[in-house]
Amino acid sequence: MPQLSLSWLGLGPVAASPWLLLLLVGASWLLAHVLAWTYTFYDIVHRLRCFPQPPKRNWFWGHLGLVTPTEQGMRVVTQLVANYPQGFVTRVGPVMPLVTLCHPDMVPTVLCASAAIAPKDMVFYRFLKPWLGDGLPLSGGDKWSRHRRMLTPAFHFNILKSYVRIFNDSVNIMHAKWKRLASEGSAHLDMFEHISLMTLDSLQKCVFSFDSNCQEKPSEYIAAILELSALVTKRHQQIILHMDFLYHLTTDGRRFRRACRLVHDFTDSVIQERRRTLPDQGLDDLLKAKAKVKTLDFIDVLLLAKDEDGKELSDEDIRAEADTFMFAGHDTTASGLAWVLYNLARHPEHQERCRQEVRELLRDREPKEIEWDDLAQLPFLTMCIKESLRLHPPVTMVSRCCTQDIVLPDGRVIPKGALNVKGKSILGRKRGPKHQGEVTSGLYSLLSGAQVRTAGI
Repeated sequence: MPQLSLSWLGLGPVAASPWLLLLLVGASWLLAHVLAWTYTFYDIVHRLRCFPQPPKRNWFWGHLGLVTPTEQGMRVVTQLVANYPQGFVTRVGPVMPLVTLCHPDMVPTVLCASAAIAPKDMVFYRFLKPWLGDGLPLSGGDKWSRHRRMLTPAFHFNILKSYVRIFNDSVNIMHAKWKRLASEGSAHLDMFEHISLMTLDSLQKCVFSFDSNCQEKPSEYIAAILELSALVTKRHQQIILHMDFLYHLTTDGRRFRRACRLVHDFTDSVIQERRRTLPDQGLDDLLKAKAKVKTLDFIDVLLLAKDEDGKELSDEDIRAEADTFMFAGHDTTASGLAWVLYNLARHPEHQERCRQEVRELLRDREPKEIEWDDLAQLPFLTMCIKESLRLHPPVTMVSRCCTQDIVLPDGRVIPKGALNVKGKSILGRKRGPKHQGEVTSGLYSLLSGAQVRTAGI
């Protein structure tokens, strides 16, 4: 058998064998990849030196934990943008650089890049995948385009108009609860908590045609959605738990899987029940039945949707889009409303003008509820809402990963492989209104009878 000299390893001549050769090849391949990764990493770090960097919290963790999902975290973000108005670079752990662009002249360079150059960054978004599946926020390419076209009818004005009644009813329930709490002596209200329940109540009715009465009594389904939202946010701050196999071993990981099962079981049961009625009723009968009550919910739209080839969405696809709608719609809209109320409370003269505008519109009306056509008749309140969303957009950042070098207007280059987080605001939570109609109709109902006296969010 031929001899293979490994004296350079201190092993001396040994008999060559296929297994030994395979081991050497594997070790060489691994070493080559480690060296290539190391070179790429240091090259990215070197090229990112043109961006300013805030002081690290820790040599190993980098800037992880610098910006927390709290009021103090918002102050930190505000100060960072004040110190670095063009943008800055941070480090999540020892090896993950993030570029944050703040200035409006910089952001479009990345936002307007094609999906091939700046695709969605799945480092953080993938935490949502076990819950939301391949819904629009997580999917890409042809699947995203196909689903986006099929979901377009869900946002047609003729469908959205019927939801105004649902928004009014949900806000009236919340308003009555506030009056009851105030009469019982409550001096402070957590506005965001109450408004979150109101938006969840509205969305359950709009998505599933289901009334859980979650504003007045506990709902296991609603509690699971709130828990999932909190767990995903918490996991972002724990880089060790970014690895799935470790996260699933933790208490939070088990809670996450349990809440996912509960949410999925609820959505699946609604889909299966609705599918059983479709063959019996037929499309025309279903639409006529829905027209009588003036509601065509999101599940109906998804079940009836077909692409250019006549193919329908699978049950898994429908579940993903419905769960996405519940998650993305409730938290963002609640934050948008809470910030509007906060800003109006800080400017009572504008609040009073908004109230008078609403009362003038409803002066000779019974019952006194906002309707779809009224939304265009309240210009000053609309301006206040838009200004609040500009100052405090609930979705404050959009994350992308650069697959090619991107040259910014000032000549600096974001190197290939860097995570790029486009800052959209110096203030606000990572939440934002999905549909302005939901924000506006709910707020109009509030202002028609309530003085905003507290800004607790």
